[in-house]
Amino acid sequence: MPLPHIIPKLAGVSEKTAPLKCGVAGVGYLGQHHARLYAALPQTELVGIYDTDPKRAKKIAKEHGGQVFETLEELGAACDAISIVVPTDHHCAVAQILLKQGCHLLIEKPLCTSLEEAEIILSAAKEADRIVQVGHIEHFNPVMSFLEKYVTNPRFITCDRLAPFKERGLEVSVVLDLMIHDIGVILQLVKSPLERVDAVGVDVLTKTEDIANARLTFANGCVANINTSRVSLKPVREIRLFQSNAYLSLNFAEQKGHLIRKTKLGLRKKNVPIEKGEPLALELAGFAEAVQNQAAPKVSGELGKTALEVAIKVTEKIRESAAKGNLEL
Repeated sequence: MPLPHIIPKLAGVSEKTAPLKCGVAGVGYLGQHHARLYAALPQTELVGIYDTDPKRAKKIAKEHGGQVFETLEELGAACDAISIVVPTDHHCAVAQILLKQGCHLLIEKPLCTSLEEAEIILSAAKEADRIVQVGHIEHFNPVMSFLEKYVTNPRFITCDRLAPFKERGLEVSVVLDLMIHDIGVILQLVKSPLERVDAVGVDVLTKTEDIANARLTFANGCVANINTSRVSLKPVREIRLFQSNAYLSLNFAEQKGHLIRKTKLGLRKKNVPIEKGEPLALELAGFAEAVQNQAAPKVSGELGKTALEVAIKVTEKIRESAAKGNLEL
């Protein structure tokens, strides 16, 4: 089906360029949307899908087209590029199989569950001379485009990412499930070495943290405070940034917000001009552009690894705080 104006024409890609042959490994809640968009984007062709649940695979293929493959190897042999949308603890194994088949990969965030696995993936990608993009979707949100343009020297950042409980993504803690989105955004905006991490977290409904707070202190003096929950009654995805000449408050979900600046007449509030778009569509279009132009993706495997490293540090601090608290009882 045709897409609205949210899909940009890819820079440097000719209209005569053959569509990129794409596939999806894992067509659960999020993977089905990768399949939908690969089928709809003008620069991509949905060749096929793979899922451990054959009935689910057939259902998604019937809705969006493409062939159902019985193995990852068969899917990889038929495609140029593949989205890996399986549970995080399977990312590394699936990535290795598909890289051996010569596929470029978009791996949903987080890249994987450990730095050791991250190194395995990146080394395999380098050996195969293939692109790995990590699915930090907020980097493709039009809100992020605005932030990258107007944020020059942030001094204090607060992020709130709250979500109702869902029976997915539970193989990892809320830090790797949700907080890593904001960690990636903050690292991109601050562009300074991380000096200190303080964090606390609580497990509410699962065996790992479902609520977490982290305070990141950077070498340039910027401080970021992140609140994350996956047991909230209502969803929230907001960021507020303070710098010497302005205060920005933006909503990632609604793709709107305001800017406050100091003028001779006092404080002036202005709604920010954000052209709305579907972040996942923009992300997949960007992935296709990177592959077709053999260019570095906006969210590279290295950036994904860096965000993972910070998320792991946050998790370690949470566990340290919990252990200390237990010893003091």
